[in-house]
Amino acid sequence: MAKVVDERCGWCQGSELYKHYHDTEWGQPNFDSQHLFEMINLEGAQAGLSWITILNKREGYRKLFSNFSPEKVARYSDAKLDKLATDPAIVRHKQKVYAVRTNALALIKLRDAGEEFSDFVWKYVEHSPVDNARRKLTDVPATTETSTQMSKDLKRKGFSFVGPTTCYAFMQAAGLVNDHLISCPSYKPLS
Repeated sequence: MAKVVDERCGWCQGSELYKHYHDTEWGQPNFDSQHLFEMINLEGAQAGLSWITILNKREGYRKLFSNFSPEKVARYSDAKLDKLATDPAIVRHKQKVYAVRTNALALIKLRDAGEEFSDFVWKYVEHSPVDNARRKLTDVPATTETSTQMSKDLKRKGFSFVGPTTCYAFMQAAGLVNDHLISCPSYKPLS
């Protein structure tokens, strides 16, 4: 019997949840500010952990953080955040839990100054996804000059847990860059 070869990007092997995320969401351009807010926070929560850990806890995050409504999360008290930081439905890391509120407040401040979060992050790729046409996983960087600049700018705007690696992973997840390997069935040239 011939062995079935999975040609997806090598990082998503194993879990059906991982494969579904890869096939239906990762790398798909998304311009919805609330979804982008969710993704930047989930990528921040992932720091030091595997992405499958975050995917397995994603519904817990959505439930505990009001489906990532910035307006609702911005009103969370310290007591509520302290309680959330003990809930096994999410990563129990107090600074990462507090970062979601910090980021909600920063997003609201950005919007109050006249800029939507979506417009803010998409300007780093001139509002059009970048097709990187990667041939192998080792071609994919952990950071880029663009993700480093995005990180600096987000931090200046008051966001936290948004280092250059987190920002590049966010750019990949939200489709600002197309890092599907060209051999992957999900790869679609952008030009």
